[in-house]
Amino acid sequence: MDDGLNPPQREAVNTLSGPLLVLAGAGTGKTRVVTFRIANLIRHGIAPSRILAVTFTNKAAGEMQERAGHLLGKKLKEKPEISTFHSLCVRVLRRHAERLGYPKGFAIYDRGDQESTARAVLREIHVPSEVLRPGDLLAIIGRWKTASIRPAEAENVAETDKEHLAAMAYRRYQNALKAAGCVDFDDLLLLTEELFREHPEARVAEARRFDHLLVDEYQDTNGAQYRIIKALAGEHRNLCVVGDDDQSIYGWRGAEVTHILGFKNDWPGAKVVRLEDNYRSVGPILELANRLIAYNKNRYDKVLRSSREGGDKPRINQYADEETEAATVVDEIASLIAGGVQPKDIAILFRTNEQPRAFEAELRRVKVPYTLIGGMSFYDRKEVRDVLSYLKVVANPKDEVSLLRVINTPARGLGRGAVEALMKRATGDGVPLWDVLPLAKSLGELSQPAVDGAFGFLSLIRKTQKRLEAGDPLVDVVRDLIDEVNYRQEIDRNYKEPADRDARWNTVEELVNSVGQYAERGKKTKAKTLQGYLDDVALNARDDSDDKENQLSRNAVVLMTLHAAKGLEFPHVYMVGMEEGLLPHRRSVTADGAAIDEERRLCYVGVTRAQDRLTLSLALERFKWGRKKPTIPSRFLFELNGKADNPQAMKALERAKKEFAGEGQGPAAKKGRPTTKSKTSPTVQGTGKLKRPSR
Repeated sequence: MDDGLNPPQREAVNTLSGPLLVLAGAGTGKTRVVTFRIANLIRHGIAPSRILAVTFTNKAAGEMQERAGHLLGKKLKEKPEISTFHSLCVRVLRRHAERLGYPKGFAIYDRGDQESTARAVLREIHVPSEVLRPGDLLAIIGRWKTASIRPAEAENVAETDKEHLAAMAYRRYQNALKAAGCVDFDDLLLLTEELFREHPEARVAEARRFDHLLVDEYQDTNGAQYRIIKALAGEHRNLCVVGDDDQSIYGWRGAEVTHILGFKNDWPGAKVVRLEDNYRSVGPILELANRLIAYNKNRYDKVLRSSREGGDKPRINQYADEETEAATVVDEIASLIAGGVQPKDIAILFRTNEQPRAFEAELRRVKVPYTLIGGMSFYDRKEVRDVLSYLKVVANPKDEVSLLRVINTPARGLGRGAVEALMKRATGDGVPLWDVLPLAKSLGELSQPAVDGAFGFLSLIRKTQKRLEAGDPLVDVVRDLIDEVNYRQEIDRNYKEPADRDARWNTVEELVNSVGQYAERGKKTKAKTLQGYLDDVALNARDDSDDKENQLSRNAVVLMTLHAAKGLEFPHVYMVGMEEGLLPHRRSVTADGAAIDEERRLCYVGVTRAQDRLTLSLALERFKWGRKKPTIPSRFLFELNGKADNPQAMKALERAKKEFAGEGQGPAAKKGRPTTKSKTSPTVQGTGKLKRPSR
């Protein structure tokens, strides 16, 4: 049968048992292999329900499920379980959370809930925000949780004064979550790992649910994910992992490239299949990519080969400063569009979030439509957070953060003084705030409007709970709840401009639509509970793939970071700011070693996003603290040219290390002699040859 697979892809698809590592280079058809393999397992008699496939985004999981179903060509009574790591952990914890002291109906805190809890904890230990901000505390706790460091261990690993304060707050933060019957996003992995370690019977029960485990993007796994995989696949050893060590770019959020590099040691007898036929980029682009990544020594040997004929050589353009870079790049983009290129086929990729400012200004000047990936998430909007907080209280009245957000939104007589009195009683009795609301009248400190407000709120939540228990349609219950609290009136009261009011109300309507869509999907699985919907929201809010997909659907030039660009492709790619301190980032320049290797992989990811045409550019001077300073060309430009060891490149590296360590004075760049280009070197254009920095 002609399945359209090339020989290495077919080998991966037909290897149906034992540990298998599929090294899938950029643009080599990774998703195709994973979905064909799932379909092939089912064709060979493996029950779909005995197959678990795990990836990192809801979009990737949905695409796999859809493609696998299409390949099988028939409606199966059951489907393979394909989900993100965090969705898998939610399901595991729903079955076993009580073993860890959490309720089965635990809520998942979003970022806003976490910040509220962190703020309260810092107040308790009398740490002012100028010493440790809630956001900084959460960043430290998140880093510890990613490294599987619990509160009891945090004090031992803390180094700075700020981290020692964070260690004190960490225990209280975790206790506050547990008391509220809640977890945060990082807890999903941490608690699942803890469950498997401390409760072997739970680990065995979960491991025996499946006979085959497939893991996508294995190079992006962190320590907890790695150990969860080993726990689930340790007995049957039917583990297939797919990934590319050359695209491991998330070390800053806990990903460890050593997991994919050490796979054969972890799983003796593992088979390794290399996918090297690239269906995305023209040959000259891949020649540069291969040359660049070869400078990383700790990697699997592989060479991408283009399936496409011909192609333009990539270009390196140099400009006097960042404003000239932005203006010239955008003028060229405008010419491409005038010549018939669609705006959505063009991407400007950069290393840091500050870089797009100049490009946005120029795109607006020439009236070219653009989209900047990474704006405010739908779930961060006030209206969405308000309505979701009501739903969270209905699902879990002990969720104090959500309760405090909506107890007087819209206003119902429970002002700050009344809430403080209720909280004082709750703290004194050692009970949740919810348990104190029925006692509002007996407190003697509340006005009659406040008492009425407390009882009205209680009645509203209980009535909503009863409707759900009676089986009323979820979307009807949510719609009626919004009506009963007069949320439309709250919007009209707070926002004077009609356009602003309409936009915010449309956001509420869109949230109700999402409830309806969830309920519609749930008809097939009978999973239509409020808790299920809130789980979906909590997981989606941390996965930006849907927001990114919506932004990418516009016919507009795409501006995005190199990290955000992974997994995407564009006919025309501009990689801007190719300078030491930007790419590689200044932190990596001073750290060197593994940090530079990851920056090189990031550059490689950027290069391999380009399908037809790649342009790299740098500014010879850039404003820093209000003054122009000469820049240093990125070492990766020399590596792309095959000239990383020439004197010009070595001087650039010496200067970069000194400058970013605070020792250099940033002397002006001098013109150097042109380097001899190899056959596949990029064409250097703009203001001249690559500049040679002086000492």
